[in-house]
Amino acid sequence: MKVVVTGIGSICCLGTLETSWQNLISGQSGIRVHQPFPELEARPLALIGNKPAELLRLTRLVVTLALKDANLLPPLSNCGVAIGSSRSQQAVWEKLASISAFPIDGEAGKSLKDWLETLPHMGAIAAARQIATIGPVLAPMAACATGIWSIAQGFELIQTRQCDMVIAGAVEAPITRLTLAGFKQMGALAKTGAYPFDRYREGLVLGEGAAVLVLESLESAKRRGAKIYGQVLGFGLTNDAHYANAPEEGGWNAIAAIKQCLERSNLSPNDIDYIHAHGTATQLNDRNEAQVIRYLFPQNVPISSTKGATGHTLGASGALGTAFCLMGLHHQILPPCIGLKESEFDLNFVRKARPCEIRNVLCLSFGFGGQNAVLALGKI
Repeated sequence: MKVVVTGIGSICCLGTLETSWQNLISGQSGIRVHQPFPELEARPLALIGNKPAELLRLTRLVVTLALKDANLLPPLSNCGVAIGSSRSQQAVWEKLASISAFPIDGEAGKSLKDWLETLPHMGAIAAARQIATIGPVLAPMAACATGIWSIAQGFELIQTRQCDMVIAGAVEAPITRLTLAGFKQMGALAKTGAYPFDRYREGLVLGEGAAVLVLESLESAKRRGAKIYGQVLGFGLTNDAHYANAPEEGGWNAIAAIKQCLERSNLSPNDIDYIHAHGTATQLNDRNEAQVIRYLFPQNVPISSTKGATGHTLGASGALGTAFCLMGLHHQILPPCIGLKESEFDLNFVRKARPCEIRNVLCLSFGFGGQNAVLALGKI
């Protein structure tokens, strides 16, 4: 059964779908220096607004945008939901922990009254409530591979005929004190900006954002007369079972995930017209990912990472990358690798947006814990 994308809702520091796409292809970056917490130093971040976003509000907004784009209205009683997040409600948990440690006039008891609404899966539940579905609701959590895993689960719900339609993707609001302190302690945060695959890359820039897709069987889309951005062809998921915060040397399990995805999609490496790389701008990820791509693909395949423009939105990054891949398919334009000035690697990086005949694309995500996720999309 063919599974197609009939709606996209996305938001990041570059704006919503059309605005962010136009900003991206014009070479703009949404990364700015911010100091959201006075006790922590100012640093480059990719915020949507002037202060950190709130997860459930972001979820409801991005679902509304996706439904509007797909020309759908609630209730959608049999629609599935697969919306994940790697940090989920961490900002709320940090606030609750602070209040509980230093209660002021019963504030702790008042805040803890609705603590069940802060559980890790509540983004997906909020979306289910919003569309009034009684269908399956999934809430994947797989570090930076979350977004692609969520889309893969939505794809499978349709392929196995459990649903004709699924809202799938990921939402991330990771600008919290603990997240910033943790990444700083690891030495992973950039000091001036995000420069994927650059010889002088500094590390990642944390960003917030969300992207959800309306997935439908082709039959359902045709019945509705829906516009179609592209087709989900297949996916690959593996785990390194190795280091907690570094990729496996040699990238063999990442290679296995790509091979798995290509086989399921009935594609060969020569069929791929564009690769949206994970490209975090950290030393280890970019070196390992470049090695994996060189091992599997022809040297001329166009490659870019959009994290130099959007920052690293952690669990949402694969879903946001998928949205950009679909816009590339739709407009037949390759998005640029913003932030890349002098490459360390001999690969065909897209320096500026350019028209190109695009039929099949891959989106890659490699997360902490060795989570490897790959998604193949095609023009229909």
